Amino acid sequence: MTEVEVSKQANWASARDNVVIGSQGGGIDGGQWQMPMPHLITEGIITNGNKVPMYVLAQLNTHGNGIAIAGIHKGKGLHKDLSKAKSYIRDFQSSQGRKFKAAHTFPNVNQDFWIRYWFAAGGVDPDQDIDLLAVPPAETVQGMRNGTMDAFSTGDPWPYRIVADNIGHMATLTAQIWQFHPEEYLAIRADWVDRHPIATKALLKGVMEAQQWLDKPENRSEAIQILSGRNYFNIPVPILNPPYEGKYAMGDGQPAIDNFKMGPLYWKDDLGSVSYPYKSHDLWFLTETMRWNFHDGKIKDFDTAKAIIERVNRQDLWLEAAKEAGFSDIPTATSRGIEKFFDGKEFNPDNPEAYLKSLQIKRV
Repeated sequence: MTEVEVSKQANWASARDNVVIGSQGGGIDGGQWQMPMPHLITEGIITNGNKVPMYVLAQLNTHGNGIAIAGIHKGKGLHKDLSKAKSYIRDFQSSQGRKFKAAHTFPNVNQDFWIRYWFAAGGVDPDQDIDLLAVPPAETVQGMRNGTMDAFSTGDPWPYRIVADNIGHMATLTAQIWQFHPEEYLAIRADWVDRHPIATKALLKGVMEAQQWLDKPENRSEAIQILSGRNYFNIPVPILNPPYEGKYAMGDGQPAIDNFKMGPLYWKDDLGSVSYPYKSHDLWFLTETMRWNFHDGKIKDFDTAKAIIERVNRQDLWLEAAKEAGFSDIPTATSRGIEKFFDGKEFNPDNPEAYLKSLQIKRV
């Protein structure tokens, strides 16, 4: 597809603003998104009421994120199970003169959800007990170095650098919070897809082939060479090697992780397809949106959430593309079934209300 231009975006806000403009106005037609950004853009919820219908076409990967903790908290028990450190965090203001401060890269989406889930599972209310902010990664890391930032929900390769550069330690990987969780997605403006159905499927087939290639361990070294370049991560190869091999030094006395399947996966995992956009995963993201009463409750109930998913999720196009390309292991259901989390909670997409009721810390 010689006329496709891959345009690196400065940040998530820029990507959002540019997809509203569209390529005809100098912006973009789609790209890689944290969830549920495509649903929120479709409804005009994060675009000042400007509704720009989007189609979710594929999941791009699973895993590849973690919760980093600044070095000043070494030995305080800020690990996967946060419950033993909840008093330390809650009492931080009285002992340090400020609240415990944590960050993510963009509000109300993946990395915000991951760190909120981790705090809440440990008995810490992310809206009341701490300051939780959207902060650019570089600024956050500098804050962790100088002691003004305490925790950071971040993606690879930062989990490796946090420990290797002696900035702090990793409390947990998102792969430990929810193994084989949905991560980032390919979504494109609906008007572009509707005008270019053949090109859309060609694009999907190319992404699918790339995902299958990436999942072969013998191809990771070549992928790392490509991704280390200036057009992509622009960082040395040795920094990318460990996460792409599933190797994570956790720090603070925790055992290191050495498991290829705990790193990023792109096509298939132990629960089924990575690439296929399960509607049940869309529902989890919108259920969490309701849990925290994001966007003043504009997604107010499960009927509303499911109606948005039906408009946005185009798993039918994924299936058409996969079948035309002759790919095997194609899912036969739009739900992956019951999802299990590290704290024992379960999300049954057939009964999301039961999941919400089981959560102790929430805004609804």
